Amino acid sequence: MAQNELGPGDLLDRKGRLAEPGWARREVRRYDRAAIAASPLRIKEWDYYCVLAGDYGLAAVVADNGYMGFLSATWFDFRARSAVAESVMTPFPLGRMRMPPSADAGDIVQDHPKLKLAFRHTDGGRSLTLDCPGFMGGKGLRGTLHLAQPPMDRMVIATPWPNAPKAFYYNQKINCMPATGEVVVGDQTYAFTPDRAFGVLDWGRGVWTYRNVWYWGSASGLVDGVPFGFNIGYGFGDTSAASENMVFHDGVADKLDQVTFHLPEGTYDGAPWRFSSNDGRLEMTFEPILDRADASDFKIIRSITHQVFGRFSGTAILDDGRKVAFQDLLGFAEEVENAW
Repeated sequence: MAQNELGPGDLLDRKGRLAEPGWARREVRRYDRAAIAASPLRIKEWDYYCVLAGDYGLAAVVADNGYMGFLSATWFDFRARSAVAESVMTPFPLGRMRMPPSADAGDIVQDHPKLKLAFRHTDGGRSLTLDCPGFMGGKGLRGTLHLAQPPMDRMVIATPWPNAPKAFYYNQKINCMPATGEVVVGDQTYAFTPDRAFGVLDWGRGVWTYRNVWYWGSASGLVDGVPFGFNIGYGFGDTSAASENMVFHDGVADKLDQVTFHLPEGTYDGAPWRFSSNDGRLEMTFEPILDRADASDFKIIRSITHQVFGRFSGTAILDDGRKVAFQDLLGFAEEVENAW
């Protein structure tokens, strides 16, 4: 499938609709919330970070989903196969959370009595600061991580929806950011070092339709001492102009066509998963460790999530024909069904 690579310009046209669907290696389109034509209740904006360090990891999200604000921090212990989260929901922020219009500028600081989160830009990277005194029944969670961001490609995609001209999703995934710092959970201190800890940013801005299902997979690490990772996914919107599938090797993005998730029947964290691309350039298996499952039903708003963490093994063929073999690369793959 021919895929449309975006050039610079505004994301939306004068009617508040997606000017052009497609993909890019950097933030080339300008997002402007004020240019959106849809109801503020349909606008969804979030920054989600996930930093994995071998036996443990951390995820944090700040989201303004129009009718609901959402803050969350999750601690992963892969040896114990456990995930513990602390989340806060607030009613009808409707843009008051002031999510930055760019992934490359603008800080996010949310100060709630239960959960304080700060995502800031620094020289050469980003810093994540968390403080959750009531975490795990009062044990507490706090820490600061620095994610280095050397010059490198990322995944950028602008996706429309069929028969919903005001709907769009502008998404950036920045993989392979080495992490430095520490997180304290209760009386235990966990080190994050750049030789084994890597973060990914999922930056999303858009207007979504009510019912959607998506599949997303991501991993970052070192292969033969070189930064390597990937972003794969599909399931919502009209992706005929571009998919979000990319492999990252030594800071360079190699574009893939379609990737299929072959999920085992009846389980998410038991039997291995398999992934294949229609162009034969990405073939891999996935050994699950932990299913971070969540099912929320508030009647009008429903969400069923299976974010499964585990280890990927396989091969990727780069644009220049080189084959990269990887083994036990820590990451996650998810299936999410939303009515929101």
